[in-house]
Amino acid sequence: MEAYIPRPHGHSALRRGRSSRSGQRYLVTTVTRGRIPLFGDWEIGVIAARAITDPRPWASSALLAWVLMPDHWHGLVELGDGRGLSETIRMLKANVARQVRVERPGLSGVWASGYHDRALRTEESTVDVARYIVLNPVRAGLVRRVGDYSLWDAAWV
Repeated sequence: MEAYIPRPHGHSALRRGRSSRSGQRYLVTTVTRGRIPLFGDWEIGVIAARAITDPRPWASSALLAWVLMPDHWHGLVELGDGRGLSETIRMLKANVARQVRVERPGLSGVWASGYHDRALRTEESTVDVARYIVLNPVRAGLVRRVGDYSLWDAAWV
């Protein structure tokens, strides 16, 4: 009789066999809990943006581009030494949640569990991925021009 070995499920199963590599660039997306448009509230969005750009979660990694949409966040991250992608994103989400809960203490949760990531292949243009990220508010119909939306940044601007 074979011994039962529990297998990861859900987000854990997606991470099985994956590893983070120093110097690798990743497109990362994470959503709010219940896809609630929490960051559509200007004050909450600004608080979250400050927490996103706080250097503590990034350690030796670099946040190359990001946009905070009402119900999700996209980021282009280049991993540094010492901390994997999962730990980096966990620290980012915790930092944002902590700061947002200072403003809204009754809020039970900010982020949904997990996140989606895609490692950029060497032939992909990092700048094209950054453009994709910062153009999200335009594609979503929130603004007509990128410059009309303020909850984003890119290393090239």
